[in-house]
Amino acid sequence: MQYSPAGGPVSPAADRRLLVSYDNYTAAQRAVDILSDAGFPVENTAIVGSDLRLEETVTGRLTNGRAALSGLITGAVFGLIVGLFLGLFTSATTSFFGLVLWSILWGAIAGAAFGFTSHAFTGGTRDFSSRSSIVAGRYDVLVAPPMLDQAQALLQGGVQPADTVVVQRPPSAGPVTTPSAAAVDTAPQAPGYPLTEDRAEARTETPAETRAETWAETPAEEARAERTRADEARVEEARVEEARADEARGEEARADDRAGLSRGRRP
Repeated sequence: MQYSPAGGPVSPAADRRLLVSYDNYTAAQRAVDILSDAGFPVENTAIVGSDLRLEETVTGRLTNGRAALSGLITGAVFGLIVGLFLGLFTSATTSFFGLVLWSILWGAIAGAAFGFTSHAFTGGTRDFSSRSSIVAGRYDVLVAPPMLDQAQALLQGGVQPADTVVVQRPPSAGPVTTPSAAAVDTAPQAPGYPLTEDRAEARTETPAETRAETWAETPAEEARAERTRADEARVEEARVEEARADEARGEEARADDRAGLSRGRRP
């Protein structure tokens, strides 16, 4: 764990740059695996999950009988483990098996009683069983800044998973270094050999532009963009209305001035 000058802990991913983002962990894991297979030093990478949420999957209805059955199975397994442990200290085979069987029996009875009473005390407020898990809405693959270009080249040369979705790069991910058009192709051309169409396209197309075609805006980003455009339209409309009102007031003032001058000229 690193520490900042103020004395607080600093995350290891704080000094890394975003390489690519996915909507599931399996895709991010496969991206790092592609880098590892290509010989990239993966100790300089990190997978960071963002937009964490709790997902609870309901597995079925829970009654007093099912609670007792679940407790019976759990208690029997626990009794088996205890019986096997205590049987190690017996010398006779009959005593060993008898001790194991009695442990399973009493463990099952205790587990069933505990499961029944614990569910009965809930008063029917939770008559279902479920599994809970914490998942992220976006998984960012981060790399050290000096190795960003190398990781981009290796990842573009690898096989992109077909069942993944590349999500939009967040604005807080830090600057992204992209090679300029002049730096993409600096090899001198031999006289008499014109630049071919493929080579010209390679000079103007950067890796960042290629990745940008695959990044799709999320619904939240689209909604924020729509709200921003609507606000800008309302502000522009208000400015136009204010300009028209100022122009009308100016016309009225000029008309009043002309009327005053005409009255002053009369004998």
